[in-house]
Amino acid sequence: MEALFTPWRAAYLTGDGEPVKGCLFCVLPGRTDEDGLIVHRGEAVFAALNRYPYANGHLMLAPYAHRASLSAMTPKERHELLDVAAAAEEILAAAYRPDGFNAGLNIGRSAGAGVADHAHLHVVPRWDGDTNFLTVFGATRTIPEELGVTRTKLAAAFARRP
Repeated sequence: MEALFTPWRAAYLTGDGEPVKGCLFCVLPGRTDEDGLIVHRGEAVFAALNRYPYANGHLMLAPYAHRASLSAMTPKERHELLDVAAAAEEILAAAYRPDGFNAGLNIGRSAGAGVADHAHLHVVPRWDGDTNFLTVFGATRTIPEELGVTRTKLAAAFARRP
């Protein structure tokens, strides 16, 4: 049997992680890029890695302003959100060669939003067969790259864009 080492997930699994005080998407922009796992800072929207990703490169895009839904965002925020999502798709495709993507907003707690009052868009690379026996039977996902390595790679790719 092979062992999968994912020590950064221990705090999440045991509940021992330091909880964020306040809204996660309002707090993240005040952190350093490295600490917040931020890969892009735009005028109205930023992109950060999900600290507990579904797959390598799992990004979360959010406006800096605390907005509960798409309809609460300004037209500029909505436009930039989709522009950053398109850039994320291109960058992730080049960096990881996924077979597809999931992109989605969960608006409101009943829709599955973990942070229900600050809308954010998930962009998740997907590969054929990435939900294999380990995910189904072991309730475990494998993320083969450390988050810091992923952040550095994607931040550099965002920085090279015009």
